[in-house]
Amino acid sequence: MDNKVIDSRLSKDGLVIRRRRECIDCGRRFTTYERVEEMLPMVIKRDGRREQFERNKILSGIIKACEKRPISITVIEKTVDAIEARFTDVPEREVKSTDVGEVVMNHLQGLDEVAYVRFASVYRSFKDINEFMSELKEILDQKGGKRK
Repeated sequence: MDNKVIDSRLSKDGLVIRRRRECIDCGRRFTTYERVEEMLPMVIKRDGRREQFERNKILSGIIKACEKRPISITVIEKTVDAIEARFTDVPEREVKSTDVGEVVMNHLQGLDEVAYVRFASVYRSFKDINEFMSELKEILDQKGGKRK
């Protein structure tokens, strides 16, 4: 608990402060990251519960969707930053979890199609293979339209 700051640096985007610290008792060094706490809206869950917007939940979901895909953690973190910024800028004090999920899926669709389908399969809770195939067909149709 007793430590001193050795070095402080601002991230390139200016949103995070990286501090190198040293424990006064044992001399061990470690890094902390400080982020400006912004007012994010409350999230209204499907069952009506309300909970705070949690960046780590989004990060965790995207990391799972991108598992074994050629996407760096830096790209994933930038994606989460963009999603978080999107909800920082909304004037509403509450947003629906479905709105958050749709924004995540839109970002994933542009990032990696496999990650998008993985996330969508969990988020949309497909009831059967036909719903899943319908989503895949939609992606393929969009992709085919882009090539023309």
